Amino acid sequence: MSAPTAASTRGGDGAVVGVVVRRVLFYAAISLVMAFFALPLLWLVFAPFDRTPSLTVRLPDFTLDNFRLLQDNPYALTSLRNSIFIAGTTMVLVVVFAALAAYALSRVHIPGRDGLLYALLLLSSIVTGTAAMVPIFLLMFQLNLIDSRTGVSLVLAGGLLPAAIFILKDFMDATPRSYEESARVFGASPLQVLRHVVLPIARPGLATIAVWALVNAWGDFLIAFILLRDPEKSPAGVVMYTFYTEGGQANLPLISAFSLLYAIPVVAMYLFVNKRYGFRFHGGIKS
Repeated sequence: MSAPTAASTRGGDGAVVGVVVRRVLFYAAISLVMAFFALPLLWLVFAPFDRTPSLTVRLPDFTLDNFRLLQDNPYALTSLRNSIFIAGTTMVLVVVFAALAAYALSRVHIPGRDGLLYALLLLSSIVTGTAAMVPIFLLMFQLNLIDSRTGVSLVLAGGLLPAAIFILKDFMDATPRSYEESARVFGASPLQVLRHVVLPIARPGLATIAVWALVNAWGDFLIAFILLRDPEKSPAGVVMYTFYTEGGQANLPLISAFSLLYAIPVVAMYLFVNKRYGFRFHGGIKS
């Protein structure tokens, strides 16, 4: 009886060793992936405060001269305000119109409704802003919206709306109809039902759409670059392009300091929404 017992013990030890080895390899792979994504973030934090920033990640020779140099640039800080205006306007337009359209499509049954949604989503993915830039430019010219920050926001919102409607419709579908019926019994109008009953339940979805629209509008370059002529109206993504020389040489002190300021609003928006609403969903209703 002792021989089988010893063999089984050795087999059990081997299985334990195998589990430990696999776990060590797994955590090593995860650590490598985290380091791969962490290096650019570390550069973003350290380089703005380095006296001579480079493309390598290192502890900075601390200085604030890069931010003073950025302050002397005539368009840098103005471009951040322009980005806030364009991204904020785009976010509001997308959230408002996507909520209205998603609620209508969720509650009104029309022939081909689902096909229409999928067609809008498919076309918005295939016909991107780059492919449609010529007709968009002609349309903005006819509407006298060239060199207008509002025009840029309208174009960005139009491109984001199909996907936003598609996402929000699932949250609207998950809202219990009994809540709306109770509100109608007390005389609530459809807009009041949407505002006081449906939207509070769909807040996680609205928060997700808001952050998604803000990030897309904040990082836009092409549309603003083509539609805006006045440098005073250019957003940060366009102004950062001017921090390169004609030969493509990067001005790293300016770029590093500007990149840190450029990232702060989006990170702050994400942290605020995540703390307030979270991103944990169960059929459109926050857990």
